[in-house]
Amino acid sequence: MATRKRGMPQENVISEEAESPKKLRSRHVAALILARGGSKGIPLKNIKPLAGVPLVGWVLRAAIDSGEFDSVWVSTDHDEIEKVAKSWGAKVHRRSQEVSKDSSTSLETIQEFLKKNTDVTVVCNIQATSPCLHPTHLKEALKKITKDGYDSVFSVVRRHQFRWKEVKKGSDECTQPENLNPAKRPRRQDWNGELIENGSFYFATRDLIMKEGRLQGGRVAYFEMEPQHSVDIDVNSDWPLAEQRVLTYGYFGRRVSLMFCEVSGCLTKRRVQDRPRESPPYCLRPRQPSAKGSVHSRDTERSSVSIHSRDREGLRKLQKDNVKVVLLTSVEDVLSSLRQKLKLKTMRKCEVMLVGKDPLKDVKSMMKKRKLDWKDVAYMGCDTTSISCLKEAGLSVAPADAPRNVIQAAKLLCESRSGAGAVWDFAKHVRLPMKQDGTDRNCF
Repeated sequence: MATRKRGMPQENVISEEAESPKKLRSRHVAALILARGGSKGIPLKNIKPLAGVPLVGWVLRAAIDSGEFDSVWVSTDHDEIEKVAKSWGAKVHRRSQEVSKDSSTSLETIQEFLKKNTDVTVVCNIQATSPCLHPTHLKEALKKITKDGYDSVFSVVRRHQFRWKEVKKGSDECTQPENLNPAKRPRRQDWNGELIENGSFYFATRDLIMKEGRLQGGRVAYFEMEPQHSVDIDVNSDWPLAEQRVLTYGYFGRRVSLMFCEVSGCLTKRRVQDRPRESPPYCLRPRQPSAKGSVHSRDTERSSVSIHSRDREGLRKLQKDNVKVVLLTSVEDVLSSLRQKLKLKTMRKCEVMLVGKDPLKDVKSMMKKRKLDWKDVAYMGCDTTSISCLKEAGLSVAPADAPRNVIQAAKLLCESRSGAGAVWDFAKHVRLPMKQDGTDRNCF
C-alpha cells in the first residue's frame, strides 16, 4: 500500500452518553484544517499520498473519529483538495483569493472562516502536516477549554536539546549557551528538557481570534504530545522519514468488521478473458503459482481466472483476524457463474454475493441485516458503478489501474494493479489498526 477498531467499538451509535458532552458545553466546536493549493516546498503537498493516505486524510480521520467536533472543515482554494476533503467526510470552506496568497497568514484565513460561520464558538486549527495526530490528543486538549475554562490550548513536545546563541558569519563574537551551564552539563536523565511548539493543533475561542486577533492568549494552556507523535513535513526530504513514522505511530482509524471486495477488477484483472469451450463446464482446476505469483483456475466453458497468491494470503489473514470478507460478482461478469466454485475451491470461508447494476443497494441491504454502519465497512472497487460505495465506506480503496473517477472516489490507492497484489495491499492496511492496538505484533 503506497492509507484506515475490535470488539467493535460503538462509536457509530449516537447515545445520550455520547451526546451529553456537546450538550453540556452549549457551544459549537469546529475543527479547521488549512490546505492551500499553492504549496511551494512540495506541490499539492496536502493531498500527496503518505503511506497510501492523502496527507490531509490522516488528520481528518483523527478529528472525525474523536467525536468531539460539531463540524470538521478544510479551508482551501483548490478543486482537487476540495474533492479529497469531501471524500474523507469534511465540509469545505472555499477561501477567498485575499487569504490564499503566499503572504497570507493562518490567522487571516481562520478569521474569514469565522465571519462566514457565525455559530462557531471554538476553533481547533489542525495542521495537515502532522499525520501522527490521534483522536485522544484532541479529546484531552479540548477538555482544557470545555472543562477547565482555558481560552486557548496548543500542542507541544518535550525536547532535550541544548541551545547556543547564533553569531553572524565573520563576526569575532563568541557564542554563548542559552539553556545550559557548560561547567555543569546535565545528563539527559537529570534534565526535564524544554517544551517546544510542535504545530500539530491550536484551540482558541472565537472572541480571542476575532477581538484580540491571536490564536494564543487569555488563559493559555498547552497539551504535551509524545515525541513519536510529533512529525512535521515541510520539504521533500521529510517525506520518507514521515512515512516510516506514520506506519508505526500513526492513527489508522477504527477497525472494520466487514470487507466488500469486487472480484473483477480487484481480485482478478478487469474482465475475465473468454476461452473456447472444453469439457466439462465450470470445472475449476487449481494450478501451481506462476512465476509472477498467480494461481490460475479455469472455467472450461468460458473463461480463465487468475488470482494472485498474495491476494489469497491477504484474504486469509483478514479472515484469521475475524474480518468478514464478501466477494462481489456482477450479473454482467462472466465470473458470476463461477461464484459458488470460487467460494468452495478458491476463496474458502469468503461469502460470495451477486450484485446488480447498482451495488450500493445490495451492499446496504447486507449491512442492514448485520446492523453495521458505513464506518464498520471497508470497500474495494474498480468499476464506475462502485463509486457510491467507495464514497460511503469508512475505508475504501481502488487498484492502481482503476479508472480516474473511481480513484478519485476512493480514500486510498493501492500500489499494485488489479489481479496483481492489490487485495494484498488493502488487506495490509485494514489490519494495521489491529497491530496498532497490540492484538497482532507479528509481521504481516
